[in-house]
Amino acid sequence: MPKSPSMPKADPKTAALFRTLLPMDDRVTVRPMFGHTAAFVNGNMFAGTFGPEVLARVGDPARADLLAIAGAAPFAPMQNRPMKEYVQLPSSWLTELSTASVGGARLGMDGNATG
Repeated sequence: MPKSPSMPKADPKTAALFRTLLPMDDRVTVRPMFGHTAAFVNGNMFAGTFGPEVLARVGDPARADLLAIAGAAPFAPMQNRPMKEYVQLPSSWLTELSTASVGGARLGMDGNATG
């Protein structure tokens, strides 16, 4: 039987940084998802962490714009199985909090915040 791919371990530093990127909004809840940290609004995940990476749910056409930035990539937790609406944010953004907040997590919340 083939060995299943290993999942990266949660990174406490990334999880702490991730929480600082989230919008201050009473509708946002943060909870664990598969051992990592994820943010939800109205029950829908809009951003999260995966090991040392931060990902955000981004709608069209903003997704194409974000993917055109060096370091951004489609989020694929398993090889050849991308989650179409999610983008892995450039790691360079994680050192520039204002860029990551505006470019990633806040974009992701907009499409889920109906109501």
